[in-house]
Amino acid sequence: MTSSNEDVVALAQRLLACPSVTPATGEVFAALEAMLVPRGFTVDRFVVGEAPDGPVENLLAWRTTGAGPHFAFAGHLDVVPPGAGWTSDPFAPEIRGDLLYGRGAVDMKGSIAAFVAALDALPEDLPGTISLIITGDEEGPAVYGTLALMDRMKARDLRPDLCLVGEPTSSARLGDVVKIGRRGSVNMWIRVAGAQGHVAYPHLADNPIPKLVRILTAIEAEVLDAGTDWFQPSNIEITDLEVGNVAHNVIPGAATARISIRFNDQHTGASLIERIKAIAATEGGTVEARISGESFLTAPGAFSDLVSGAIRDVTGVETELSTTGGTSDARFLSRICPVVEFGLNNATMHKLDEAVAVQDLRDLARIYTLLVERALG
Repeated sequence: MTSSNEDVVALAQRLLACPSVTPATGEVFAALEAMLVPRGFTVDRFVVGEAPDGPVENLLAWRTTGAGPHFAFAGHLDVVPPGAGWTSDPFAPEIRGDLLYGRGAVDMKGSIAAFVAALDALPEDLPGTISLIITGDEEGPAVYGTLALMDRMKARDLRPDLCLVGEPTSSARLGDVVKIGRRGSVNMWIRVAGAQGHVAYPHLADNPIPKLVRILTAIEAEVLDAGTDWFQPSNIEITDLEVGNVAHNVIPGAATARISIRFNDQHTGASLIERIKAIAATEGGTVEARISGESFLTAPGAFSDLVSGAIRDVTGVETELSTTGGTSDARFLSRICPVVEFGLNNATMHKLDEAVAVQDLRDLARIYTLLVERALG
């Protein structure tokens, strides 16, 4: 087994130079494969799915050195569209001062580069398995990404004992926040049918709008919970209303609304759907729903202590364990093993001139080295 011992900044630049707006395929995966093969990894790249949510490329890589635990690193190479107004080309990485600029610098090509660099500092005889679970479909619908990778892992009998997701969790300083769980997410579309007619003859029509308003008023009055020791209260938000009525003298034939619920571990997506269906049914409304992910919690303990300890030893920072923020692919991976999320500072993710501190990249690689060594040692 050989490796180039390439500096983490150079590794990050190689990934940042590959345009990979979600869903990602091709060049950026070839770049990562070229990094992993010399480091002794078996690499399985595969493309799945069709438009509109695909095709999506995924990469599963693993390296085994004797009997021992299996530590997995998970992440994504796809990025959100850069948008107009960057100071420099978002896919031509550039160092200005102490910062490395490029789309994906913190979310999350930088942490993938840090993990690859971390491998070079591990003892060669460290027993166990190390794997990388990398998708091109985290920023999009996540239909053909990590779920497909989990199927691939099952087929190859690869089941991690621990998994670190390299999402940008840090807030003010590298390592100050580690995510040990996330709330679940479910979106629902409520439709109320009526009967179209002339506004001057309301007795010949059936206006669906008042009914929908009453449904939404009842939903707004719902208090799902008061939060838990590790989760903030669940919340319901009305995110869209649509009638589509362009005529001032027509009672519409239907009205729809969309709501989004972020929920903690006191609920499931299915239980919330049934709760909203019961409210909608009081006015004859129907509900369609899509669960983006269930909530999960990796209870504070040995794994989070391992991560916090590695952070403290490299940076001196005391870590806060948190479940705040949106969803991530950890919601899927938590089904197969304990999962913790830790990565770079998230201040510029999805923004113009996304950038990572060069020193943070180097410190993150050192933290990842300690973490893997202690997890497998």
